[in-house]
Amino acid sequence: MWDQASFLRNLTRSQPAKKRARVITVASGKGGVGKTNLVVNLGIVLARRGQVTTIVDADLGLANVDVVLGQYFDFDLEHVLKGEKHLDEIIGMGPYGLRIVPSASGVPEMADMEKEQRDRLITELATLEHSTDILLIDTGAGISRNVLAFANLADEVIIVVTPEPTSLADAYGLVKLLVQTRVATKISLVVNRALNYQDGKVTGERFLTIAERFLHHKIKFLGSIPDDPIVSQAVRRQHPFVLSHPDSYVSRQLEVIAQSIIGGGGQGVEGKGLLAGLRRIFGGS
Repeated sequence: MWDQASFLRNLTRSQPAKKRARVITVASGKGGVGKTNLVVNLGIVLARRGQVTTIVDADLGLANVDVVLGQYFDFDLEHVLKGEKHLDEIIGMGPYGLRIVPSASGVPEMADMEKEQRDRLITELATLEHSTDILLIDTGAGISRNVLAFANLADEVIIVVTPEPTSLADAYGLVKLLVQTRVATKISLVVNRALNYQDGKVTGERFLTIAERFLHHKIKFLGSIPDDPIVSQAVRRQHPFVLSHPDSYVSRQLEVIAQSIIGGGGQGVEGKGLLAGLRRIFGGS
């Protein structure tokens, strides 16, 4: 039987005092908001800026990171859960040294893992503690147990919305749950597919105002990504838009978001680390 607490204690003892990964979980209340595409392009920008960046495709059962990248890998998280591979054995490489932890698609068991499987997966992620600067976790949409577990692991949760009322309503429900269960304290918002920057900013500010008024929680507005044909064309061609159109307005907006994440100094911000997140989940040390 998988003993998470024992694994965590041994891992804690074996880790030297090094810089800890900053864990950012990216979620959405509703599917179809462009979350995975944003994660992939953001990961490329961060890697291009010198940040050792790892994307974990945690949309378990409906993985799409490899599709957006146009890259396919021999092994994925299903092999890890079955005990056939360790996490470091399935990591693939993307543009600018971007590291990818691929998942499986069309596997129902992945979408609704038992607690033991979910805990094993999260504990395996602790092996990335000191080998990456930024860990981007791309979760599924909604408020499943898997999403909440990965949110609990994070230093920061980024919520992706569109200006559509259904997207905003579902995102509010997700934020409400994160706040009320104290799963996440630092939450940021990205408005995707806005008509223009002003539309995205107004949408974001309204959402932030409502969240602060009714949930008594401050959310940071990270930025807005416009609805641009370049983006949909890039998805169809399986070639990220920050590579095909690096000087486009939509790419520049993503650069702004990346800079906000890295910090003004450009050297990155150290996170509490994966082990700290695991202690929050398991209550161990």
